[in-house]
Amino acid sequence: MNGVAVQAQTISEEAVRLLTAVYGPEDAGMVWKSLCEALGPIKGALALKDKPITKRKLPLHQGDAILIAYGDQIVESERPPLQTLKYFLDRYLCESVSTVHLLPHFPYTSDDGFSVVDYKAVDPALGDWNDVQNLTENFRLMIDAVINHISSKSDWFQYYLDGVPSYQNYFIEADPATDLSGVYRPRALPLLTPFSTRNGSRHVWTTFSADQIDLNFANPQVFVEIIDVLLSYVKYGATLLRLDAVGFLWKELGTDCFHRPQTHMLVKLMRLVLDLVNPDVVLVPEINGPLQESTPYFGDGSDEAQMVYNFPLAPLTLDAFARGDASVLSGWLETLPQPTGQTTLFNFLASHDGISVRSASGLLTESQLQQLVTLTESCGGKVNFRFGPQGEKIPYELATTLYDVLSVNYSQDEALARFHCAHAIMCSMAGVPGIYFHSFFGTSNWQEGYAKTQHARTLNRRKFELHELQSLLEDSSSRAARIHAAMTKLLKARAAEPAFHPAAPQKIL
Repeated sequence: MNGVAVQAQTISEEAVRLLTAVYGPEDAGMVWKSLCEALGPIKGALALKDKPITKRKLPLHQGDAILIAYGDQIVESERPPLQTLKYFLDRYLCESVSTVHLLPHFPYTSDDGFSVVDYKAVDPALGDWNDVQNLTENFRLMIDAVINHISSKSDWFQYYLDGVPSYQNYFIEADPATDLSGVYRPRALPLLTPFSTRNGSRHVWTTFSADQIDLNFANPQVFVEIIDVLLSYVKYGATLLRLDAVGFLWKELGTDCFHRPQTHMLVKLMRLVLDLVNPDVVLVPEINGPLQESTPYFGDGSDEAQMVYNFPLAPLTLDAFARGDASVLSGWLETLPQPTGQTTLFNFLASHDGISVRSASGLLTESQLQQLVTLTESCGGKVNFRFGPQGEKIPYELATTLYDVLSVNYSQDEALARFHCAHAIMCSMAGVPGIYFHSFFGTSNWQEGYAKTQHARTLNRRKFELHELQSLLEDSSSRAARIHAAMTKLLKARAAEPAFHPAAPQKIL
């Protein structure tokens, strides 16, 4: 193993120290034993647990760019969607991106995959694990670990409802009379959901929706189960793991239940265990908020996550175009941490969740934020809200495609120039660029899909028929073909220039 030892503790000693801090001295040894049992079948992993902890360079370079896509992003009748996705990526995107972030591809019950029924299964409507692994022939693979919550129809929750003793502590019960007003809320929905169980009516913690039941990480067995899930993803070829909604993992009454110290310790433990299996696996916590909430997940720079989401970039870039004034964006860029060679930012302008507004809090004024809301609504987009401390509704994210919100009141040529310029800003930044599938083709808001689901995020989650998208790309004058060509040229230029290496220093003029 390459690296320079930076502290005396072995991986095993550090794991027990962290487990003791989270679960107490009585349970720490037992949990570490269970984790070692999970590692046992993996060749050579346990032989490394008594080695000194090492400091490693980030296994990324300027040629890395991440595509964000659903497993059924492109469909046809002849083969499963994951096979169609591979065919399309190999043919049209292998020159521009190095990594595919496969959004949840598991059996699910809601939220377009983020209410997972079985963490270890592939949705049969998409394909199977062989299809997932085959994506790694030409791309690195980033898998979505939706570990804060699980579907209400999952076996784990059904066992809880049925009164199975070993599952009674997998979820979090709370008395609805308890004062939970201090808990941070990312949705304008109730925090507790009542369920009828074999043991009577119970109110269960549901941060995101009544169908997404929060897991109880205060139960060490839950953590062991999740580690086993993460190890299975690495087994199937994942070298990047997106930790969805990880900031909510640890609940503690009397706090806002957000970014608790125990959450950071659990991420550090994930890193330690995964280092035993493959030290090139990159953890990517998804923290939808200001950057100062995300960078603490770097830990000391070597012991926690290697890459974090740069959520403020999207709203600040959009603000610069909306007002024709880049001063806020430029001033904020000057405050970004310099690359260390061990950690980096995941820069993106669009994703399956639209554009975060919360992440611009404290950076944009109320009037500037309202201008983005108005712009979104004028292009047919929607605004999602969350509850504030007094129960007030606060804009949380803009549900719109990036192309539509940048093109309001502009001709197509002007809109394409604005779209290209926005991505040039992102691609010139220190870090790794992430491109949502629709940003390669300038997709408009999917009003037909929204009419069916009435979910705002559907506007930004259109699925294509293969022949439809291929026809657009074969017409060199089409918007999709022009944007695809421009994005490919931009990313190839970035990949050819060592100055854009994620470890390269950067100064904003």
